[in-house]
Amino acid sequence: MNDDLTRFAPGDPAPVGHERQSMGGDSSWQFLILIAIGNFATLRRHIGREQSALLAEVVAARVTGLFPDAVVRSTSSTQVEIMLLGAERAAVDVHLAVLATALARPFTVAGQPCRIEPVLAAATAMKPHEDDIRLLEEAEQALADAHIECRSVVRDLAVRVDRLDRITLARDLTHAIEHDALFVEYQPKVHVRQQRVCSIEALLRWRHPVHGMISPVEFIPVAEESRIIAPLTLWTMRRVIADQRRLDQAGHPQRIFINISGILLGDPDFVRRACALVRDSDACIGFEITETSVIRDPESAIANLQTFVDMGIALAIDDYGAGLSSLSYLKQLPACELKIDKLFITQLTSSNRDPLIVRSTIDLAHALEMEVVAEGVETPAALALLTVMGCDMVQGYLISRPIGFDALCQFLDEQAHQAVIERATPLSLGRFVAHARA
Repeated sequence: MNDDLTRFAPGDPAPVGHERQSMGGDSSWQFLILIAIGNFATLRRHIGREQSALLAEVVAARVTGLFPDAVVRSTSSTQVEIMLLGAERAAVDVHLAVLATALARPFTVAGQPCRIEPVLAAATAMKPHEDDIRLLEEAEQALADAHIECRSVVRDLAVRVDRLDRITLARDLTHAIEHDALFVEYQPKVHVRQQRVCSIEALLRWRHPVHGMISPVEFIPVAEESRIIAPLTLWTMRRVIADQRRLDQAGHPQRIFINISGILLGDPDFVRRACALVRDSDACIGFEITETSVIRDPESAIANLQTFVDMGIALAIDDYGAGLSSLSYLKQLPACELKIDKLFITQLTSSNRDPLIVRSTIDLAHALEMEVVAEGVETPAALALLTVMGCDMVQGYLISRPIGFDALCQFLDEQAHQAVIERATPLSLGRFVAHARA
């Protein structure tokens, strides 16, 4: 680094190189922190292209002084990566606070003082883990969320339950239910033609105090096996009903859908308590169920689903196409929505068969007087093709990742989905029109 181009602000470490190759310590957690220079374009106009290319290195040098045992490197002209260890998960929040304070001090580049606007994000993982690529992907997704939400975002790499004692895990989950140690994230669903958020899916999350994030794919089966799925679902309902009321007060009345385990469809006590919650709160919620969840006891399941509908609870059939779909059950379910599994949506613009399956599913659902939701929509091309096919609603990372309640309110206030929908208008379809009509 040439001193005639860059010198460090008072208190900065000497330019010992912007990468350190030791993390040291025998700690239980691994953290990957990403720093993006949010105002890079403005600074480039201010100090010039050549000097601005050194900004990330200057940032990396300051960070190296803060965390001498970390691996710190600039990965591009606008981004710095930090890999370090910690004794507990909460340490990452402390690190982010330290970074925010340190990076608020001005830098001096080419003799000119300048301030950066850092965008901070991190991913955490409980050691040992064997998936550094996934850790990087989680960090990158957290950084994308941080740009949108204008705050630091941390995502946790979910631990695999097969590495844990399931009996202990069930006990810990019971404790989490009793002490409100769970949380909910929300993912909007957008009506394509009406170009509005029409409902929201609630997604249950659990950050274990020792093991970190545990995926619902892992802990829901534990809850089912341990017979705590009913109190877990009732906890989720109470939280969602409270949040739905807050949304309504904020001027965003929305129906919120909750995933319901098939085991509960034959549980009369759960049905009674769930209906009481909805009746007493006058909540506007929906249940998402899988089609195969009624197979265990079709007569009781369908009767209880009708009870839910009579209470004003909307029903959506989730993950359609992922299992053994049966038209005999499909036509009996009192559902208003059918959700096409993301397995078919992610390959929509690169497969010859998936568009045929999706289009026929849309036609079938419409014939049964149901609206169609496409899950896993991640590209404008997929959204454009689904629009041509007549899909009613879309859900996926293109619209929004699952987000916390405050971020959801901001998303709804700013109508953040509209720009995405506009970019996929029929005028931009191009070759995908032929793909849909083939």
